[in-house]
Amino acid sequence: MTLPTITAIVVTYHTGPRLHECLYGLKSDPDISEIVIVDNGNPPAEQAWIDRFTDACDKAHIVRDGSNPGFGTAVNKGAAGALGELLLVINPDAVLRRGSLGHMVRAMGDATEPVLVGGKIFDIHGREERGGRRNTLTLARALGLGKWTLEHDPPPRDFIEVGAVSGAFFMMQRKAFRSLGGFDEAYFLHVEDVDLCRRVQQAGGVVLYQPLAGALHYGSTSDVPSDEVMAHKATSLVRYFTKFAGGPAERLLIRLVSPFMVRLLKARA
Repeated sequence: MTLPTITAIVVTYHTGPRLHECLYGLKSDPDISEIVIVDNGNPPAEQAWIDRFTDACDKAHIVRDGSNPGFGTAVNKGAAGALGELLLVINPDAVLRRGSLGHMVRAMGDATEPVLVGGKIFDIHGREERGGRRNTLTLARALGLGKWTLEHDPPPRDFIEVGAVSGAFFMMQRKAFRSLGGFDEAYFLHVEDVDLCRRVQQAGGVVLYQPLAGALHYGSTSDVPSDEVMAHKATSLVRYFTKFAGGPAERLLIRLVSPFMVRLLKARA
């Protein structure tokens, strides 16, 4: 099967050496037409390595303006100049499994756009990680009143429709991503992927999980303090629940639980 042109977008911020594995994997994958590296801020030595990599790789480009606007905004910056018909967003600490992109394209098939497809995200032992396939996020599920993530369910044999996938590894048509406005830039870190999945469905599209596509995810490679990450996640969750609240009663409940969101996240962890 001849695939459409595919641009891989990698956002990096103090990622560490796993970024090298990610980029070498994308460089060597014949299905990747273009690599856009969005450098949100790295130590000078790492920036120098990225510069050398792009100099030696014709299909790689850097987006770097000295700022760190957050993950979603950075992906939007990368997508703005992307040339591929399809966008592949992949974390800088993830390594794409060869042959995955054909399975993702097949899953998209003739479905009415917008279509967003994610794949299996697994650890170094081959175990499926949390968040690659999920139900739609609701306040009740976030509070533990219902199942959100599905990694403990029996794995499907082929692609299935789900409520959400992870922003660490997904594919969309470039035109569809742009028509939705890309990621909501009001999120700095976390939940922007769940928001995008929700908007895909609201626009009449589908979110798919393709288990035959995969990426090895090392995880926890950034040197950003965990408390800072948790605070960003809490802020993002409050925005998400407020944005998609079902009515005044739910918005009131969100205001009541918002001050305790970090504590709730730590309890769930």
